[in-house]
Amino acid sequence: MASIPVEEYCARADRLRALMREKGLQACLIYGDEYRKENLRYMSNYWPLFERGAVLVPLVGEPIVIAAPEGELMCREMTAWSDVRLLPQFTCVTVPDEIEYPQANYTSLKAILAELNEANPLHAIGIAGLDAMSASLLATIEGSAEGVEWIDAGELLFRLRMTKTEHEIACLKEAARIADEGYKAMIRNVRPGMTELELSAYAYMECTKAGAEFVPFIVMASGERVNTIIGRPTRKVIQDGEMIMTAIAVQYEGYVATVGFPFVAGQMSEEQRAFISLLVEAEDIALSRLAPGNDMSGLVAAVKAYFADKGVTAYDLYPPLHGCGLAEAESPYPDENSAARFEVGMTVNTDISLFGHPHGSNRVEESLVVREDGYESMSALVRQLSRTWKERGVVALAPEDGGAA
Repeated sequence: MASIPVEEYCARADRLRALMREKGLQACLIYGDEYRKENLRYMSNYWPLFERGAVLVPLVGEPIVIAAPEGELMCREMTAWSDVRLLPQFTCVTVPDEIEYPQANYTSLKAILAELNEANPLHAIGIAGLDAMSASLLATIEGSAEGVEWIDAGELLFRLRMTKTEHEIACLKEAARIADEGYKAMIRNVRPGMTELELSAYAYMECTKAGAEFVPFIVMASGERVNTIIGRPTRKVIQDGEMIMTAIAVQYEGYVATVGFPFVAGQMSEEQRAFISLLVEAEDIALSRLAPGNDMSGLVAAVKAYFADKGVTAYDLYPPLHGCGLAEAESPYPDENSAARFEVGMTVNTDISLFGHPHGSNRVEESLVVREDGYESMSALVRQLSRTWKERGVVALAPEDGGAA
């Protein structure tokens, strides 16, 4: 079973410490909660439920995980580190009320930092997650140590997360495999007369059954609603001949892969067929530029040039590729001016899309890893759907998966 071993968390902490030394930091506080979990999970494997969390990584000594009382046992069950402390400021993130936990064994950030200061005097501490925490929590943090400079260290975590280890890639592959199963269930079961919510329920059920830790979202729209770009499923009834625009994001061990490919409920029109071909051909162009050393901007420019040649630039709303990992969309997110190049071990997601076109709106999404010889797709389903489309102009599952739709 794919997972991140404890040894890898130790290696991550050491890599962070190397960056901390470069910036003159003696410690780094990494914040997260139920909603913005990526950096916290990367450095500790803790994903809070309801509450806030953090991990404090010192230059010397084991990281300290900070949690709140209700989730303490869950934190200890998940985290890679043994030292867990409780702070009253880290209780339920969605309410302003002070919640009493009479049996909680609280400490304070001031006491924790004083302890670290004895081992290694603190002059500058990095903090990652400033964009996710409340002003009151930030004030508590900044008031916890005298004479210490707090420095935004969010960029350090983005640098660490940019390329993935084989353990991380294995988790992403498993997430993509599960997403494939959910997508197959929708293609097999779509029919005119059902609601968008009914159709998405097949995917939720299949993904959970296949081992999804969480399904961050199912984008779902049909008919004219496909123009919503990232619409959620509704009670709208799907009509015969309506295009379905949907994408499934599946989380496994914290890592998120996304699958998306257009299909139609009932009979497909020739106009819809031509529109889907635009997306499939554009993704082929993108994939031909996905290799280590290539400019990211070149991939973006190639897709945009293809759309311009086909006269559909007006419906091309944003760049066709972004990073994926502990978030469905993370760095890199290149445009035509990006100076970055693809590197071995980067994981990315195509998002080849056109919206507002007279014959439909839709996208092709596929999670990929950059390899020494080019790329590897993590979604067997999208590769198979793309091949079948180019061969026969149909959205067809393999015979063992239920045949053509």
